[in-house]
Amino acid sequence: MKNILTIILILNSLSAFAQIGTKNFIDQNYIEITGTAEMEVTPNQIFLKIVINEKDYKGRSSLEELEKGMIQELSSIGLDPNKDIAIKDMASNFKNYWIKDAKIYTLKEYQVLCKDANTAGRVFRELEKLGISNITIDRIDHSEIQDFRKEVKVEAIKAAKEKAASLAQAVDQEIGKAIFIQELNHNAYRSLEGQAASISNIVIRGYGDTDVQELPEIEFEKILLDYSILVRFELR
Repeated sequence: MKNILTIILILNSLSAFAQIGTKNFIDQNYIEITGTAEMEVTPNQIFLKIVINEKDYKGRSSLEELEKGMIQELSSIGLDPNKDIAIKDMASNFKNYWIKDAKIYTLKEYQVLCKDANTAGRVFRELEKLGISNITIDRIDHSEIQDFRKEVKVEAIKAAKEKAASLAQAVDQEIGKAIFIQELNHNAYRSLEGQAASISNIVIRGYGDTDVQELPEIEFEKILLDYSILVRFELR
């Protein structure tokens, strides 16, 4: 028991000595600065949601015929069926099949990836010719978005350092190393995810016009990356 008490006293003494010998950063002279930076990125990933309901085409075309025609049109635009087209969901009204003379209709939801707004506009027009009009813009993104995020955060820290150095110089002092860094906004990335094509950020012109020669023009607001970083620098 005595040995245990001795060890505890030694540990407490070492802890107290460490606290006396080392200052907490709050006790140091420091300057606190928030640096901000932003970047606008043109999306190169446009995800379209296409829904085909067999019920809407009863007596005219089967779901298989519509799907085959859709894939042919999308391939003619330059999309790769193996990479750019995927089935997201498939359902049927089988739960109502017990009703007399009821017919089972299948509904399929597809995701189509376009690399630019012009291609997305062509998808709208070419599929409209097939009678497929249930098309919405699911979300937009960029294939290198993570690299852009890192770049903006670094620029925000550089801005904080430059601002801190300028203010310190005004009082005849200079900054030392950074002793605290905190990212203030974690949701700076606006991707329009989950929003329909009718939102104000997306403008569709020409779609549904009588002049079938004119392709619909789709304009996207650029993806905005906006970060704020709080940094505390030693002041000496």
